[in-house]
Amino acid sequence: MQAAATAPHGRGSLGPVGLVLAGCVSVQFGGALAVSLMPRAGALGVVTLRLLAAAVVLLVVCRPRLRGHSRSDWRTVIVFGLTMGAMNGLFYQAVARIPLGLAVTLEVLGPLALSVLASRRAVNAVWAGLALVGVFLLGGGGFSDLDLVGVAFALGAGAMWATYIIFSARTGRRFPQADGLALAMGVAALVMLPLGIAESGTRLTDPTTIALGSAVAILSSVLPYTLELLALRRLPASTFAIMMSLEPAIAATAGFLILGQSLSAVQAAAIALVIAASMGAVRTQVGRGKTVAPEA
Repeated sequence: MQAAATAPHGRGSLGPVGLVLAGCVSVQFGGALAVSLMPRAGALGVVTLRLLAAAVVLLVVCRPRLRGHSRSDWRTVIVFGLTMGAMNGLFYQAVARIPLGLAVTLEVLGPLALSVLASRRAVNAVWAGLALVGVFLLGGGGFSDLDLVGVAFALGAGAMWATYIIFSARTGRRFPQADGLALAMGVAALVMLPLGIAESGTRLTDPTTIALGSAVAILSSVLPYTLELLALRRLPASTFAIMMSLEPAIAATAGFLILGQSLSAVQAAAIALVIAASMGAVRTQVGRGKTVAPEA
């Protein structure tokens, strides 16, 4: 989401803050549910079910206009949708191989790098260095204890997340309300559909699998998008971006509670360093009157 709002501080911000936290929790626990569903449908099958269900809900609710858009508008929303599909596909391939908390920590390096590059301030070298220390600790000095393919998928998802942020902003400027998001979600679902069918085949038609995939879509897409839209009407985008930096910690908690994925003390410290670097980079952006849009 890339909406921005100006809101009074103080007690009035408690409501929006609660909505954002609820959205973050929903996304990460939806991710944990998706991991538990992978033995039934495969990583690409789960992505396909999530995107299809979310696309149907958003298209029905938003009912975006198909006429009156320029070729440039359509190119933007198509690239946005392709990026969304790639981001989800790469991330789900990652969490099929490495713990959820570690995957989200590596993924968040994409937006962090974008924030550092956008600011072009010397202080961001500190945040970048802090993040690199966290990544070094996360890999135990060489990622020997982690699946390297999973690490590569998580880093690729982070690169797509950074690209997603850019095209989310462009789409938001070209399409009213959430129309662009709904159309992009439809594009992402269509792109992932043949890949999901190729991997999972008839398993995608199992009623239980469809129900669980729909639950993943609601938890990971529909519910958080709705909560974030409501929150951003009263919550400054800068505060929102800082709160989104907590996602690796929330993901680690979801992974532990739902999937039994525990972290070592070193890995927990690494996640804390990446979170601190992300928060610091966002605060630097705020000081320059800029913010980086969080994940939609």
